[in-house]
Amino acid sequence: MSAESTGSASSAYIKHHLTNLTYGQHPNGTWGFAHSTAEAGDMGFWALNVDSLGWSIALGILFCWVFRSVAVKATTGVPTGMQNFVEMIVDFIDVTVKDSFHKVNPLIAPLAMTIFVWVFLMNTMDLIPVDLIPQLFQLVGVDNMKVVPSTDPNITMGMSLSIFVLILFYSIKEKGAGGFFNELSRNPFSHPAFIPFNLFLEILNLVTKPISLGLRLFGNMYAGEMIFILIALLPAYIQWTLSVPWAIFHILVITLQAFIFMVLTIVYLSMAHESH
Repeated sequence: MSAESTGSASSAYIKHHLTNLTYGQHPNGTWGFAHSTAEAGDMGFWALNVDSLGWSIALGILFCWVFRSVAVKATTGVPTGMQNFVEMIVDFIDVTVKDSFHKVNPLIAPLAMTIFVWVFLMNTMDLIPVDLIPQLFQLVGVDNMKVVPSTDPNITMGMSLSIFVLILFYSIKEKGAGGFFNELSRNPFSHPAFIPFNLFLEILNLVTKPISLGLRLFGNMYAGEMIFILIALLPAYIQWTLSVPWAIFHILVITLQAFIFMVLTIVYLSMAHESH
């Protein structure tokens, strides 16, 4: 096989693994699934990445089912292995929230736990061999299947925009509309002449929070997925020598990214509650 044909095959393999199962309206007006990246791009804004939505919802249901099952079966005696594991997560989240959030809001701790566990589960899908699930779906006629929701910017930005809405809600609730506007217009310079400049800086700072929150998670997970895909292109006798160490290191990455997303959410909401 020539170098050119090998490069074309590798490029096609990478594009295939990076293409979502997208459903939307084709340029001719019909609705259906896209069969290529270019075709998905032609569907416009209202196209849905069915695989990202499906896997994220399924992992969310798994999270709720496991934690509810443990809560229902919890005992005051010696805990089982799963109960002990869930209690460790709850205690960890509780300590993290108490260290970063100094107001009283019953939403913050459950929200922090949901974010951490849900994002961690989505990231963990990156440890599954890149060809395993897509090939299983190909057996039933599904050509494209991305199984790591956090490598889809639509998912990560959707979560971060939800956090942004909460930031705005609590900023106005705790400070009032006037207080919130005053906070934006009087920092960092208190003189009235600097109000336009202050508004520009503060609104820019406010808007960059959800953008950086979503893109940070997406960028790190997308890079990790790309490395797994590139390793899969190598001969089988080399793949294990590279994929195993990278997978072990990637466990730290997926945990750290879930933790960072959770901590930044707590910090941003804590800042929204500060009324000074």
